[in-house]
Amino acid sequence: MEFFTISLLNGISYGLLLFMLSSGLTLIFSMMGVLNFAHASFYMLGAYFAFTLSGIVGYWPALFLAPLLVGSVGALFETYCLRKVHKFGHVPELLITFGLSYLILEVVQLVWGRSSMDYRLPEQLEGPLFTVYGLSFPKSRAFVALVALVMMTSLWLVITKTRIGLVIQAALTHPETVEALGHNVPRVFMLVFAGGAALAGLSGVVAGNTFVTEPSMALSMGSIIFVVVVVGGMGSLPGALLASLLIGVMESFAKGIDVSIVSLAAQAGMQLTTESFGYVFWKLKVSQVAPILPYLLLVLILIFRPRGLLGTREG
Repeated sequence: MEFFTISLLNGISYGLLLFMLSSGLTLIFSMMGVLNFAHASFYMLGAYFAFTLSGIVGYWPALFLAPLLVGSVGALFETYCLRKVHKFGHVPELLITFGLSYLILEVVQLVWGRSSMDYRLPEQLEGPLFTVYGLSFPKSRAFVALVALVMMTSLWLVITKTRIGLVIQAALTHPETVEALGHNVPRVFMLVFAGGAALAGLSGVVAGNTFVTEPSMALSMGSIIFVVVVVGGMGSLPGALLASLLIGVMESFAKGIDVSIVSLAAQAGMQLTTESFGYVFWKLKVSQVAPILPYLLLVLILIFRPRGLLGTREG
């Protein structure tokens, strides 16, 4: 029971972090039709900006300032780079965001170095929040989940209940009409891209000290957020939430199962032999294959439901 409880809590916390990160990517794609390959790099920038600002003004001001700085970088990139190639189609957009990801990585290594940063939790978030069945659930993971829930609620309210949200949705489908009503459509798209980048930056702020802040963090998270977006459905925020929680819980449980795949199958009543699957497969433990489970889920989704769990677009 203790394994189930802690694995579920860790899975939900990690899933909400994935949603906080993937929501910005989903927002940009759904509103602008741009698949931003540099999104995970904005996540990394958020962590590094927060690390630097924490040493100057403290962690709590950095929690608000770092996403604003990342959003400003996103706004500048959209205004002076992405907007220039938007008229040429999706391929140039992909290439320029892909190039930005490498540029940010080189700048980060140049400024902060190649080693991991000593980005520590504030005193208020150190230690366990509670202990259940002898196992502790850290305050830092609970804080990540709390920030994600606040962000999710705020994002939903802005998009569905405010005037700016209605303008953003209208600019997606009827840009000429929106512009005729006096709204600056390019500025709307700039704000959307900046907002998506800021959400990625916020994810980096709360995850950088909970996990690790290093130059490879963008690469490690970049692939998984694209899995989340595709599994949930391209452009679907509810789909991204469902996929994030599913992947988070699935990985969390798998990492805690320290038995071989064949042994687990035998406990489930399936008779598998080493001759059928090979000696190497027989030795593999479920915890060892946990990192590839999201990608196996991605393959299954692409085969049986290409539009994703809650998506409306095919592919």
